[in-house]
Amino acid sequence: MLISPHLTGQDGLNRSHARSQVVADDDRSAVLAWLARYAGTPATLASYRKEAERLLLWCVHQRGLAMSSLTHEDVLIYERFLADPQPAERWVMTMRQRPGRDSPHWRPFAGPLSSASQRHALSIINAMFSWLVEAGYLAGNPLSLGRRKRRVGPRQTSRFLPHEHWDEVKATILAMPTDTGREMAHAARCRWLFSLLYIGGLRVSEVTSSTMGGFYSQRDRAGVERWWLEVTGKGDKSRIIPATAELMAELMAYRKLHSLSALPSSGESRPLVLPIIGAQKPLARSAIHEIVKGVMRGTADRLRAKGREWDAAASQIEEASTHWLRHTAGTHMTDAGMDVKTVRDNFGHATISTTSIYVHSEDDARHDATQVAHRIRWDAELSS
Repeated sequence: MLISPHLTGQDGLNRSHARSQVVADDDRSAVLAWLARYAGTPATLASYRKEAERLLLWCVHQRGLAMSSLTHEDVLIYERFLADPQPAERWVMTMRQRPGRDSPHWRPFAGPLSSASQRHALSIINAMFSWLVEAGYLAGNPLSLGRRKRRVGPRQTSRFLPHEHWDEVKATILAMPTDTGREMAHAARCRWLFSLLYIGGLRVSEVTSSTMGGFYSQRDRAGVERWWLEVTGKGDKSRIIPATAELMAELMAYRKLHSLSALPSSGESRPLVLPIIGAQKPLARSAIHEIVKGVMRGTADRLRAKGREWDAAASQIEEASTHWLRHTAGTHMTDAGMDVKTVRDNFGHATISTTSIYVHSEDDARHDATQVAHRIRWDAELSS
């Protein structure tokens, strides 16, 4: 795409006149230099790239300014734009299934951003601007004044589903049609994916990068066999997650539907979540997000059909994302009385050593605590 010279940022009004610590001489190159710092964390890189790209596209196609010429007032206009990207035909995708970037139907947004998503986007942009100032590319951060004024009150900590809303989400999955082979495969995939996200507390990047071969079993000194799932999390750190009897039952049912052996073989490269058609390649993160959002939308629609008294519950469930399920799992674990250290280790917030007898004993206790206290209970009676 050819860009007019005054939009490249080579002569941006907010460019620093001090010696720059990066070789970038235009906005795009400066943003790429910032993104290069996150090459080792693909999920973070994808998230940061998305927000930087949205801003650059808005600068060029909507505001008619180089990113390095933005003022505080321009950033305020961009904030309002995030809440309602207009004109929609230019910015918002009309297809539920997100098309690839090479498709003429691709757009930077799937729809207006929620308040939480707006704050997340702006925090990323703020971090980028701050780094570009520190690197000597920008003279100042046009977002910093507004962010100081807005930082009031405690941080939002409500991005999880309470138990009664979680029951409604499970009810939606259990009621999915299974009349055709495709419907059966979709319903089974939803149930398996939500089991992974909830019982295991996996991040979406861990779902897409892990394989069936990550499941393995080992016996303790008393001869008790326990199953585990090894995943690679943030910063390429490996951790093991208790594969409870409930999770293993879901795995075996899912594999049976695909005419696979009940248990995966050692080193099996088959992805954790399988596509319904085509080669057995890992699903993209966007595909996982869309599956989850589809279930949340279906649940919200079903609740709204029950009456206006369900509107508040429907609105919260509709806002829920894949990462909400991780927060939901963690919240429900602590609600059930699980030790905070057990939850921390399950979620990969600390390195787990498997070399000493002491740590092995802790792992065994963690497995037992998870299996007893934290269950998805597909066949339990759902609260009404």
